[in-house]
Parts: sequence; structure tokens; C-alpha cells
Amino acid sequence: MRRARTQAPRSHHADTVWLFDLDNTLHDAGAYVFGALNVSMSAYVAQAVGVDKARADELRRHYWRLYGATLLGLMRHHGVKPAHFLHETHHLPGLEASLSAHAHDVAALRRLPGRKVIVTNAPLAYARRVLVGLGLLGLFDGVISIEQMTMFGHLRPKPDARMLRALAVKLKVPPRRCVLVEDTLVHQKAARRVGMATVWMQRWTRQHAWAGSWRLPTSQAQLRVCQNPALAGPVLAAPHVCHAAAPLARFTTLPLTS
Repeated sequence: MRRARTQAPRSHHADTVWLFDLDNTLHDAGAYVFGALNVSMSAYVAQAVGVDKARADELRRHYWRLYGATLLGLMRHHGVKPAHFLHETHHLPGLEASLSAHAHDVAALRRLPGRKVIVTNAPLAYARRVLVGLGLLGLFDGVISIEQMTMFGHLRPKPDARMLRALAVKLKVPPRRCVLVEDTLVHQKAARRVGMATVWMQRWTRQHAWAGSWRLPTSQAQLRVCQNPALAGPVLAAPHVCHAAAPLARFTTLPLTS
């Protein structure tokens, strides 16, 4: 009698769709990008609105706090065209030379099963430059940039919950199978509202918030496996990751190397 073949059990992660933010999640945007963007956006605001540098800085920050993106405030109150704003503010000469990711994060990303998609409020051209510069473009199944976050003629970038629901539909997956990996808490809260799980990436945010005084000891370079009932399986994360508002049963650690 011929013995029936047994099929290896499918990984819990195989059906998971990982939605990765880009800046300060996959690379250290605080080292160059954010500072350069502040300068270029303030210069754009000054020219578009007709104000001095100090007032332009105030408006840039005000619109970012109020709408989640400076661009949305400029569109609503000053008639700015998004394509022009994104092109003019993201030239960023010397970008590639400034890029820096963490080896442990990259190793974890390479081993992570399931679909992986970039979801960023940045323009597509910039996102591709960053991913190519970091050597990560081939690890992702797609890039959702701010140009693709339009609904019924209105731009709806993160943290718009309607956009996140529509994104899940576009990816043909229920929100409960999506995990948003992100450094911005307000974006995670929106994802949780639509039923997604979240992972809070803090490596670069903490580092710059504390002026570089915080470093993760290399001896802690491990992956955490977080049992998350919403995913019916473990969520892989680096040890500097906090899981915001997720019902986690327990934490265990695994060595990063296989």
C-alpha cells in the first residue's frame, strides 16, 4: 500500500499582509531626510503663500498637526496642486548617500513570510529612491504612495481610516489579516479602528528624540514572537518594537540567525 504524502503545515504568516511605513520605520529619516524636507517645505510654503520664513515654518507645522500632512493644509487653504508640491519638495540632493537602515531589521524583513507592501505618505519617486538606495526594493510586493491615496477626488493619506479600508479591498484581503508596521501612533490607531493589527517601530524615533543617547545593545539583537489572537499566529518583530493596543498573550524571543 502506497503511503499518502503528508503536506507540511502552512505558516501562520503565509496569509498575512504586512504594510510597512518607510521613513523612520525602515530607515533613519531623522539623520537627513526630515531636516531637509522641513527646509524645502518651508521654502515652498513661503513662496506659495507669500509669507516670510518664520511664518512659513509656523504654517508647515500647523497644517501637519491639524491635518496629518502639510500638503493637505496647503491644498485646502491655498489651492496648492499636490503633484507640484511633492515634486518641488522632494528633490533631496545627496539622499542616497545619507540612507541608513539597521542590519537586524533588514535581516528580520528578509525572513518575514507573507506579502509585504510599502504604504507611505511620501511620493512614489522618493520611495523608490529610498528602497533602491537601501537595497530593499526587491523585498516588497508593491509600493502604495501618497499619489495612490485619493478617494472620490480627495487626497486621503494616513491616518485616514477610509483609505486604509480601501487599501485592504485593493489588496483583496480582510483588514484582520493586515499588520501595519509604523513609527507614528496616530496612524496605528486608525489601523486598529478598521481591524488591522499594528507594530510600533521605535528604533529611529527614540534615537532622535533623545539626541542619540539611546541605543539598543547588540546583545539584544533578537526577534520577538508576539502571540496575537487577531492574526491567529505570531507577529515577528525586532526587540525595540512595542505593540500598540494589541491583545498580546505573551512574548518569547528567538535568535535572529536561523
